[in-house]
Amino acid sequence: MATKRKPRKTRRSALPRTLFLQLALVCIMAAAAYVLWVDHQVTTTFTGWHWQLPARVYARPLELYAGLPIDRDAVEEEILRLGYRKVDRLEGPGQFTLLKDELQIHTRGFDFSDKQEPPQRCRIRFNAGVVADVDTLPARTPIAILRLEPMQIARIYPTHNEDRVLVRLTDVPAEMIQALIATEDRRFYRHIGIDPLGIARAMVSNIRHLRLDQGGSTITQQLIKNYHLSHERTLVRKIPEMAMALSLERHYTKQQILEAYLNEIFLGQDGRRAIHGFGLASEFYFGRPLKELRLPEMALLVGMAKGASYYDPRRFPERALARRNVVLDQMAEQKKITAGAAARAKAAPLGVIAKPLFRRTRYPAFVDLVRRQLRQDYREEDLRNEGLQIFTTIDPRVQAIADESVRDQIAALEKGYGRLKDHLQAAMVVSNHQTGEVLAIVGDRNPAYAGFNRALDARRPVGSLLKPAVYLAALQRPETYAINTLIADEPITVDMHGKPWTPGNYDGMPHGPVTIEDALAHSYNLATVQLGMSLGVPAVVAVLRGLGIDQPLPEYPSLFLGAADLSPMEIAQMYQTIATRGFRTPLRAIREVLTRDGQRLTRYELKTTAAVDARAAYLLIYLLTRVTSEGTAASLTRWLGTERIVAGKTGTTNDLRDSWFAGFGEDLTAVAWIGRDDNAPIGLTGAQGAMRVWGQFMADAHVRSLRMDPPEGIEWRWVDRQTGAFTRANCAGSRSVPFISPAPVAGTLECPMMSFGVPETNYAPIH
Repeated sequence: MATKRKPRKTRRSALPRTLFLQLALVCIMAAAAYVLWVDHQVTTTFTGWHWQLPARVYARPLELYAGLPIDRDAVEEEILRLGYRKVDRLEGPGQFTLLKDELQIHTRGFDFSDKQEPPQRCRIRFNAGVVADVDTLPARTPIAILRLEPMQIARIYPTHNEDRVLVRLTDVPAEMIQALIATEDRRFYRHIGIDPLGIARAMVSNIRHLRLDQGGSTITQQLIKNYHLSHERTLVRKIPEMAMALSLERHYTKQQILEAYLNEIFLGQDGRRAIHGFGLASEFYFGRPLKELRLPEMALLVGMAKGASYYDPRRFPERALARRNVVLDQMAEQKKITAGAAARAKAAPLGVIAKPLFRRTRYPAFVDLVRRQLRQDYREEDLRNEGLQIFTTIDPRVQAIADESVRDQIAALEKGYGRLKDHLQAAMVVSNHQTGEVLAIVGDRNPAYAGFNRALDARRPVGSLLKPAVYLAALQRPETYAINTLIADEPITVDMHGKPWTPGNYDGMPHGPVTIEDALAHSYNLATVQLGMSLGVPAVVAVLRGLGIDQPLPEYPSLFLGAADLSPMEIAQMYQTIATRGFRTPLRAIREVLTRDGQRLTRYELKTTAAVDARAAYLLIYLLTRVTSEGTAASLTRWLGTERIVAGKTGTTNDLRDSWFAGFGEDLTAVAWIGRDDNAPIGLTGAQGAMRVWGQFMADAHVRSLRMDPPEGIEWRWVDRQTGAFTRANCAGSRSVPFISPAPVAGTLECPMMSFGVPETNYAPIH
């Protein structure tokens, strides 16, 4: 029987061992699976370190060269917007100093698509409001064009509203790396992702202070927590964090991990925008790139890594100062800096700027236009996530002048007309008609308001702004019409689909036979309708299409007097084409789009199309200069004087609901509108309202006087101002006006005896 018991004993002892082995095998397999899962999570999550980056929108770069009409104060204002610091002596990039007639600057450099501009010390000399010369320091080597880095005006954020400026480890100051290691992870270069000594030290500290104050997390663990896991302090979260840290250290170098941490760490909140990474935090708190920071500023940012909200230097400066000094003490304790350097840094103020230089959008109305044009070529998700670099046409100096002109004149009008207070709205569009680039847009009386964009979306009756199209349609028929052609400014009734339409002049009076020149200069409605009816509505609509009005138009005779609802942007396109003498150039707000790495994706080239006869367009420009010199816009001399020649047209709608002005000089085209959102009358004509905005803007922007050089096929003849009859040269009451060749020669009148004189204005070019 003893022999029979042994097998039973063996079976009893073997069963637990089998279960143990099976259980151990399951655990090993589970552990292996977990390790593989962790490894997969790490490699999937961190491969390429690909963050969703917002698109960055830039203004045009300021280009300085000898002969540029800009004064020292304007350059100073622009570089202050870029975050340059005024110093007594140049010591590094991002600084400038002023002397009597010059500005010295140490530029930051920038990687443009066509050329890398290096940081360099330069001198810009000025003379009478013009750049005299630009050269390097100290060698005084002439510079043909000094191109500063463009101002960032907006970001298009990912849906989670995280924002960051990526930095490479080589771009981060060594003192900042030392401060980070000394404060956050002393054994960073020696541990394997987790630091048992650090954990033990944290436990001792927590027991000593009887609170959970220290976590013992390494920089690697913090990166895992910030990038992949939640922020709760639990064992359930800590285990995968440690496992992932070990895996991360196995796959990536210390340098890669540190660079990722520098770009991922959360360092503040700006409304809905989350500030991530030291690169963006440097701009957000100090208004300067990371490499321009000084030791106390670096220490402040490093100290905030422990708790950006708790140590926010704008909300809690005392806490932030104390935390910064702790970082400096730890650096000194670990011999990263000397005790003297730490003491000097601790004595420095926080140095945080009161408000970030860059908020969500600097120029909301302009950025609205940029986004609309971008959507023609890019998906919204690409704009939000791929870190595209978008270089636009906005000129910050011109935009600032436009903003100020709107604010000043709205305030002046409301002060002068108390009934209008808090009711007026405004919009403005400014372009360079030589390039087709939009330089500035104002969409609200408060230019910083990011709401309804009246410059693009407020379609209002435009009144007399459309009259030039009627006269251009006539001037394109030189065999029938010329500047001195007489038309009847007399009452007329037009059948409008069974209903009679009887227009009238603004002054309520007919003026009899008038020349085309006087009819447009004084904006006579009756003469314009008489001319339009002789041409036909389709002819005028065709001209408007050629000038760039693509919106549906009411094909009724009332169109001659502006019975069409258009936006300031559409009017700007129309007058842009007139200013370029009939060459239509689609207005554009974007120059080019680059990838985050600087590779060009799209370049928006200048495109022009011959839309109307250049000779007729030249005659129309001449007529529009008469509007500003002696017609409805003659009071522009208050801002521009009598020597500067500009072309323009007032626009006033029924019941004085809308006040418009559109016009141009040699370089700038601008359209201004004033009205009410509820479409109630404002009681202002175009000259009383919008022209004031336009006049102040053109004066402050130093618009260049029109040259009026005629194209081929134009000749000048003397005509009597009242009758339009041809006269001999310099007859009293006559002036020299342009004609499309060949101009009539028959019927020239002799001057009455003793009536020779010089006309008030002679626009004929001097050869």
